[in-house]
Amino acid sequence: METLELTTVDTAKELGLLPEEFDRIKEILGRTPNFTELSIFSVMWSEHCSYKNSIVWLKKLPKDGPHMLAKAGEENAGLVDIGDGLACAFKIESHNHPSALEPYQGAATGVGGINRDIFTMGARPIAQLNSLRFGNINNPRTQWLIRGVVKGIGDYGNAFGIPTVGGEVFFDDCYQVNPLVNAMSAGIVKAGDTVSATSYGVGNPVYIVGSATGKDGIHGAAFASKDITEDSVNDLPAVQVGDPFQEKLLLEATLEVIQTGAVIGMQDMGAAGIICSNSEMSAKGEHGMRIDLDKVPTRQPHMKPYEILLSESQERMLIVVEKGREADVEAVFDKWDLNCAIIGEVTDTGRLEYYMDSELVADVPANDLVLGGGAPVYHREYKEPAYFAEYQKFRMETVAEPADLREVAQHLLSHPNIASKRWVTKQYDSMVGTVNMITNRPSDAAVVAVKGTNKAVALTVDCNARYVHADPKTGCAIAVAEAARNITCAGGEPSAITNCLNFGNPYIPEVYWQFVKAIEGMSEACLKFETPVTGGNVSFYNQSPDGGSVFPTPTIGMLGVLDNTEHLMTLDFKAEGDFIYLVGESHNDIASSQYLASYHGVKASPAPYFNLDEEYATHQVIKHLIRERLIASAHDVADGGLYIALAESAMAGNFGFAIDSDSEIRKDAFLFGEAQGRITVSVKPADQEAFVEFMAASGVEFSLLGAVTKNGFVVDGELYDTVSHAKDVYDNVLHGILGD
Repeated sequence: METLELTTVDTAKELGLLPEEFDRIKEILGRTPNFTELSIFSVMWSEHCSYKNSIVWLKKLPKDGPHMLAKAGEENAGLVDIGDGLACAFKIESHNHPSALEPYQGAATGVGGINRDIFTMGARPIAQLNSLRFGNINNPRTQWLIRGVVKGIGDYGNAFGIPTVGGEVFFDDCYQVNPLVNAMSAGIVKAGDTVSATSYGVGNPVYIVGSATGKDGIHGAAFASKDITEDSVNDLPAVQVGDPFQEKLLLEATLEVIQTGAVIGMQDMGAAGIICSNSEMSAKGEHGMRIDLDKVPTRQPHMKPYEILLSESQERMLIVVEKGREADVEAVFDKWDLNCAIIGEVTDTGRLEYYMDSELVADVPANDLVLGGGAPVYHREYKEPAYFAEYQKFRMETVAEPADLREVAQHLLSHPNIASKRWVTKQYDSMVGTVNMITNRPSDAAVVAVKGTNKAVALTVDCNARYVHADPKTGCAIAVAEAARNITCAGGEPSAITNCLNFGNPYIPEVYWQFVKAIEGMSEACLKFETPVTGGNVSFYNQSPDGGSVFPTPTIGMLGVLDNTEHLMTLDFKAEGDFIYLVGESHNDIASSQYLASYHGVKASPAPYFNLDEEYATHQVIKHLIRERLIASAHDVADGGLYIALAESAMAGNFGFAIDSDSEIRKDAFLFGEAQGRITVSVKPADQEAFVEFMAASGVEFSLLGAVTKNGFVVDGELYDTVSHAKDVYDNVLHGILGD
């Protein structure tokens, strides 16, 4: 056994371990760990891998549902039954810190990693989405970041051949140092054809397949579990480098090798590389492994044991194979011209024994490394931040209503948070695979056909972080509700969620309070909509050197199902003369709106009006209206309020609108407030009577706003904009700032 390089508490601290964790490691091993062993514990016990500061609260999220096939934490991704013997695997994860340092590779490898989580389970990816947050768009560094991130996502996803079908982009100064890059993927698999991330069967060979192992991404999991500072440039080697063409080969080989029936278990090598796959698979299968590190194909000579173990080189998988079936497996990877090397075997010891040139260099118990095993679990202190009570004191009466609301309309239409993200989306291939159903007619959610059936899945990512900052519990519940609203407006039935929880430093009690309250709000809303949490990712330490955290940003990725593609509903107005109705109730509320934040510059206000029961009832009504074909379009009222929702529906169909405001609601609140639970619909004249009869009996508030016109956005008889001018402004905001 290698006994050189025995470590100290100072070494442990440098690797991100607490003094008490170093003591616990010595207790587990019965001795002082060597550097390789300490490195193993440092990555496996990092927040990124162990969720040590978050798991006590994550366990409170609802995980049970009628369609769940794999619950949170059980597999690489969530798995939901979508009927007809098919299942959908889906997951969202962050790649924030790598993208802050090297935006192109940081974003590209985030896309690669999330897709591997999907196809490692045996599912073929069919759609990708992303949620991006940046600082001030006029800042040169922000422009460098957004160009790199978008190009990285586009280059990797396009080359890999999976359409990018949806997402969101949001700008705020709080993300100036620490952008957020969250990537989501979904795939389809026949129920029963999935593979588990497990290991068992003494003597079964352990393979590493795919790319060779290099020195990129070493200590990447630990890097993701600390603050971004001026010294973070020194962590650049912790950023992985991706190859989408290699990943495409690995996808096809993986799905083919599963069909041989020779695979016992499989897991991709993401955070923490080989050690993560070895330990998690072994702990799950209650076995151990003996691994010969010198048999791992490497890119550089003379790599040290800890470098091989911790490397996060991309496009690699660990596969445990039934002994005697080696030739079947190797033939598949030879066909696809990929590395396929036996690096060890399964044991019954429960330990991970690592050898280098026949010398034992590390010997650690698998279960003590992992979440749910011996990894530490902490109950962190939390307390309400002082700003929260101040935000609740806001009163709309203290904000004067502008004399010219047309000026506000122009401000919002041209704001980077609301204007078209065409500059971003045109860099993504949204049509590869010919399954995207909303390429030409926009919908509130992405809708992707399931080939060979008349089904489709609806997918969305949502979170208004300004709301969550103002009130984490209500704001996070709104994020779930908006995701469900988008799925519903697209004609789908919300089924389940995955989440990406982006917060600041968990050791700061006020930050941890935001996290706890967000979990409470998410739980409440998920229970109401019957959308269990299938898993996801926690990303802490998103903040700047001066201690300023990003807005708490619990991004919600939601999956919905359309049992019949004929139920697809789009947001565009269809014909002049159609009536425009608002389903849901307007309120005298401008709290946390884009209008209040950017036009008036008021940051301190509570979350907008939200009532979960009313929201749920509205969704049920919209589902019925779509199935009975009583509406021609549906679009939720979200960022920018009612005016922006109507403008988007009008521009998408090359129409205008003429509406009357509600005299009981202050006009700026009516047009630009962001009170939740509201959906605009258009109704053909022939269907108006049936629509009104149904709505009157439903008990859900609704009101006639006006009608679709040939041109112009008219409010109370006053022309606010022409369609051509509005489209020109809306479509070219990002192009004007970032160029073509």
